[in-house]
Amino acid sequence: MKIIIGGAGAVGTHLAELLSNEKQDIILMDEDESKLSKMDSNFDLMTVCASPTSIQALKNAGVSDADLFIAVLPEESRNMTACMIATNLGAKKTVARIDNYEYLLPKHKEFFAKLGVHSLIYPEMLAAKDIVAAIKMSWIRQWWEFYGGALVLIGTKMRETAEILNVPLFELGGRNIPFHIVAIKRGNETIIPRGDDVIKLNDIVYFTTTKKYIPYIRKISGKEQYPDVRNVMIMGGSRIAVRTSQYAPEHMQIKIIENDLNRCNRLADLVDDKVMIINGDGRDLDLLIEEGLKNTDAFVALTGNSETNILACLAAKRLGVTKTVAEVENIDYISMAESLDIGTVINKKKIAASHIYQMMLDADVANVKCLTFANADVAEFKVKEGSRITQKPIKDMGLPKGITIGGLIRNGEGMLVTGNTMILPGDHVVVFCLEMMIKKAEKFFN
Repeated sequence: MKIIIGGAGAVGTHLAELLSNEKQDIILMDEDESKLSKMDSNFDLMTVCASPTSIQALKNAGVSDADLFIAVLPEESRNMTACMIATNLGAKKTVARIDNYEYLLPKHKEFFAKLGVHSLIYPEMLAAKDIVAAIKMSWIRQWWEFYGGALVLIGTKMRETAEILNVPLFELGGRNIPFHIVAIKRGNETIIPRGDDVIKLNDIVYFTTTKKYIPYIRKISGKEQYPDVRNVMIMGGSRIAVRTSQYAPEHMQIKIIENDLNRCNRLADLVDDKVMIINGDGRDLDLLIEEGLKNTDAFVALTGNSETNILACLAAKRLGVTKTVAEVENIDYISMAESLDIGTVINKKKIAASHIYQMMLDADVANVKCLTFANADVAEFKVKEGSRITQKPIKDMGLPKGITIGGLIRNGEGMLVTGNTMILPGDHVVVFCLEMMIKKAEKFFN
């Protein structure tokens, strides 16, 4: 597959790295040669030092036979322009990174498609949705809904109070359990578990289940004492902070602490009247305590500095805050954040990459999600008539090691699966796989 990426910023370079590992034909374009030089020598891809909005440069890069053109420059307008030109020159699909929510409204989709912009991605909005999903329940690390919530994914860390520690999974299965354990993160290792695996202390365990069994998952994870989130403090008045406050449920009381007075004044126009804006340095513990940090249920650090966000969450934890969320844009720091036990980590690059990756798949995929801590991906496939996955029970499909089926949705109803389950055309199937294995899983759904 030939893919041209316009923009060698954080999202563009992460995508190029990810896709080059899959042996795709990748071309990375940017006007800044210094950004390209470190990519050229370290990864299997081609770099072009030129503007992605230049007609001649796109022609020279071979955009006429590109399967996918991705524009992730800092400026929204240039991304839109680059996609329009790329489509006009023959690119089959285009994706533009944007920062205007209005463009995502369904009524505009056809308009942009006619212009040559086939898909839009707004990483800050996606990040805000992930944050709200994570803070809705103080005891979870990650939450993801499939098919409107018919099936849910819950990631949570095992403490001493968990009831399912050191029990082989096949023994749990013998109890007709209403969940499926699809992945386990243990230290730096991600396990797609088999029946003889056990859950150990401090593992992050990913469950699939239906909504009615969420209290049961909470009980066996030993998290019933965790409080519900009502008071939220956000450090940093970024666009993600604005979107988070807009998506948060009505019952949550939100405070945003921002150091820049001009930004505070701007925030007052952007957020609801019930959101409290405080001008001050979020690194000042005395200020945070004065503003009620010790009585806060969730603390969210969204400054532009990963180290500051990690340290702020660590301080909040030590002052008794149950739920913390840190925006960590430096991917190398994600494992450190987990080792410090700060809670949920948000990374825009991984979120954007998941959504763009979805466009590369030939099968009918409703969504793809990268599990931030685990080196694993989850995808929701819609099963086509005659696809390989419908021909035998799951146990006889010969799924590669590192791939498991977490459940399915049939006629709108979430269902867990066993080895004897037959998958039918029209089902939505939730598949978990180790990183870079979605393409292998896809073959069963074509």
